[in-house]
Parts: sequence; C-alpha cells; structure tokens
Amino acid sequence: MGVVPTTDRRHDAVLYRERLYAFLMRSGLERQTVTVVPLTGDASDRRYYRLLRRETPSVVLALHPEPFDHEALPFVRVAALFRRMGLPVPEILGHEDDLGLLVLQDLGDVTLQAHLGEVPRAQHEGLYRQAIAFLEILQRRGAELASPEHPPFAVTFDVEKLTWELDFFTKHFIEGFRGQTIGPSAREALAAEWRTLTEELASEPRVLCHRDYHSRNLMLGAGDLYIIDFQDARMGPDTYDLASLLRDSYIDLPDEVVERLIAQFVALKREGAPGGLPAGWEADFRRRFDVMALQRNLKALGTFGFQTAARGNPVYMQYIPRTLRYARRTLTAHPRFARLRSVLGELVEELA
Repeated sequence: MGVVPTTDRRHDAVLYRERLYAFLMRSGLERQTVTVVPLTGDASDRRYYRLLRRETPSVVLALHPEPFDHEALPFVRVAALFRRMGLPVPEILGHEDDLGLLVLQDLGDVTLQAHLGEVPRAQHEGLYRQAIAFLEILQRRGAELASPEHPPFAVTFDVEKLTWELDFFTKHFIEGFRGQTIGPSAREALAAEWRTLTEELASEPRVLCHRDYHSRNLMLGAGDLYIIDFQDARMGPDTYDLASLLRDSYIDLPDEVVERLIAQFVALKREGAPGGLPAGWEADFRRRFDVMALQRNLKALGTFGFQTAARGNPVYMQYIPRTLRYARRTLTAHPRFARLRSVLGELVEELA
C-alpha cells in the first residue's frame, strides 16, 4: 500500500465535514453558538470532534467512514458488555446511523500517557494499580459472562492472527520502513520462528482481552480512569493485555515498578481463583509474559512502520527506539530466542 494521495485525503476530509454539518443541521445546532474542534484521533480511519455549546457539557462526535447499524456496531456492543462488568467506559449519548456518527461523553484530552508526563513519578504507580485492577475484572467477569451473544467471545487470537501480526512487522517495518531485502533463508528462518512463537502463545489460557490496552487508551476524565478504544476486544492469551500495558511503546516504566505491578496482577488472580493457583503458576506466567511482550512489541513496530512509510504519518517514529529496546531486552534475556535474535539482528541492527 502506498502513501494516500493528498487529493484523496482532501476529498475524504470534505466528506467528513459534510456529514458533520448534516448532523448540526439535523440537530438544530447550526442556529446556535457552537464550536466544533477537531481532535487528534488514533491510527484508525475514524475522525473525532469536540462539540462545545454554551451552558451545556461538551460532547465528542465520533465519525466513522461509513454508515452503520448502531445495534450491531462493535463499539456499542462491547461498551455495553464492559459496563455490565463494572468497567468505566464513556457513555454513548446519541447516534445517527446514516451519518456514521456517535455522540460520546467527553472525557477531556488527558490520556494516561499525557498525565504521567505532568505529575511526579511517585503518583504513576497508583494509576497503574487501578489499570491492573481493571484487567483482573475484565478477565474474571469476562469468564463469567462468556456468551455467543457478545461478539468478543467469538473472535480469538489464534495462530493465524498472531502470525499475521508478525508478518505485518516483517512487511511494514523490516521491508517497508527499513527498506531491507529479506533473502530466502532468512525468510524461511523467520517463518519457523514465528510458527514456534505463535503456537506457544495460542496455547496459553484464553481470556477476554481489550486488545490494545496501553497508556493512550486509558483516559483521565474528571480525575477518574476510563477505558477507551475497546471495540476490537476478543479472546486471547491471559498475558496479552498486561504485556500491552507494562511493555507500552509510549511509556518508560522502571523495572521495579513493572515487577510490583506483575506481582499485583498475580495476587489478584490468586484471590479470584477458586481453589487457588497451581504450584509454579507465577513463574510460568512471568515467562509467558515475556514471550507475549516480544510478540506485542514486534507487532507495534509493524504498526509504526506502516503508519510512517505507507500512511505518511511520522508521529509514530518517536516510539520506535523504545519499542526496539524492549524487544532486544526480551530477546537477550532468554536463550531460547538466540536463533530469532540472530536472524533479526542481521535485518534490524538494534536487535542484534
């Protein structure tokens, strides 16, 4: 996929603005004093706007690329499921299906990532402990509420999906972003390593996963922590979300804090497990955590490479060095990854 031509981007922007204006007309807001402020979105094709009105709380307008059926929209269905679990998610205040528009509670602009940059390090751990507690609830209540009526329980991180993510790293980071040519022997070696890695991860205990649980998808709204960007929730390894949070490409957490947070998660799992956890479970979990973190970090590098080289969006380049450091640390910490490190080191010098 090449860079999207500027003319296409301008055309898309016009279509979004037209639908936004149609919503204002339909709601009678075009006759009022309102201000519409574009917001920085995620890596998706959704657009977000803040609607400011006099004497009325602001709201966020989420514009999807196409019309939708509100009742079938993954965001709506997963939000209802999470609320049933007692997890904090933004309220859905309205919708216009033909315009592809949701009206959402405005949580403000402060992500956990941004907040950590503004407060003393001593305050960081308390927020992460809250995020860890949310994860335990997600896994425990997810097991209790598992049902085919909820879409996330019908989708899983299996070998095929996990391999696709690693192939995405190969294509969009090594080849697309770094411009490396992968020879037949290296490609065969990578395929073999990916197979070993994904088969192991796919065999881990499966739980309900947020799927992208990190500091940019946790918001501070009026001092409370909220979970956002959960529409792709699915079943996956019990280490998946924790690895996303604690080996986050956007934040540096001290090793001692990471260790305490893993210990907190293990303690919560032990408390919530009828009959307790089997002997050796914690040591095995920590080993599996590292394997999952490696896969997540490589997948993130693929996303950053794709956004930079294919989408022409350089904002993610700043997160590449940290993610490479995480990946290299895991590769060097475990002798089992010696072959993978050797192959990757020939293609990405920071991983050697």
